[in-house]
Amino acid sequence: MDFQSLLDELELDAFFVSNPYNVRYLSGFVEGKDAKIVITRTGATLITDGRYRVEAEQQPLPHRILLRRSQMNQLLAEFFQGRVGLEAEHLSIATLESFQKDFPQVTFVPTRGVFERLRQKKNPGEIEHIRQAAALADRGFAHILSFLKPGVREIDIALELEFFLRKHGSEGMAFGTTVASGERSAMPHGGASPRVIQAGELVTLDFGCVVGGYCSDMTRTVAVGQVSPELRAMYQAVLEAQTLALEAVAPGRQGQELDALARNHLARWGYGEYFTHGLGHGVGLFIHEGPSLGQGSEEVLEAGQVVTIEPGVYIPHQAGCRIEDLVLVTPEGHEVLSQSPKQLIEL
Repeated sequence: MDFQSLLDELELDAFFVSNPYNVRYLSGFVEGKDAKIVITRTGATLITDGRYRVEAEQQPLPHRILLRRSQMNQLLAEFFQGRVGLEAEHLSIATLESFQKDFPQVTFVPTRGVFERLRQKKNPGEIEHIRQAAALADRGFAHILSFLKPGVREIDIALELEFFLRKHGSEGMAFGTTVASGERSAMPHGGASPRVIQAGELVTLDFGCVVGGYCSDMTRTVAVGQVSPELRAMYQAVLEAQTLALEAVAPGRQGQELDALARNHLARWGYGEYFTHGLGHGVGLFIHEGPSLGQGSEEVLEAGQVVTIEPGVYIPHQAGCRIEDLVLVTPEGHEVLSQSPKQLIEL
């Protein structure tokens, strides 16, 4: 990365990077939460503590090791001068007050989304990590189907799924796994509870893997036994809405355009008020990145972005359904990375 041009563009003399995901993006340092980066005209320097001395030596950036946390400002005095950029959304008030006290001669400039915008477009290496994470999620879904049956608790399904994914290469879960059955499926992020799955219910599974630090995200809703015509109709409406939006993914499309395709279709089915979130979001080092695909989003898709397409219907105290694919925006259109079947599966 051309750090000098970046500083010129932002009219800064230095930039203090504190977002853990941006630290990893810029340095490759896995424990981004325990490190910072300072960018100056001469380049970027990774700062961490003695626990990570070996790891820091393996990174491409030059590094400095703190023996005590109290040394941070003393070390930063070597880098801070003139106008120093801060990540406004990832810096505590206490840290800012400390900086203002110890560096009265420095002008601190709040910035927003500088590296988050750069992270939206993935390079081939990043895409390969996400592709592998999506493929592993597909394997996990195929594995868990045989465990979904009446009498099994949601939390046991989540445990089995997470164990399988970790055993087969996931570095962790991209976010808290959702296994939501029956009336709990009306909770978009219902997690997994001790509730026992019953026959004739829909079960929604929302989960993601992490490979090389990069996340995947997929949701499937399945039926345990035969479900009512009303639940079948709801599922079909969501599937059609998801297909409409998915087929329209291409460079140049606005997030709100895609959201409207799915939302308007669900409204025609009478489910408009029950689609209570945006159509999707970007995925990368963090599970929720830009661009946003929701109502009012004017962000325009570009080749190299990875996004989710995930419409849902959630009827309180009754049932819910969501279908979500992970999608790579390509120069010609898109590539669906999630390959698990989407026709209603009755177990």
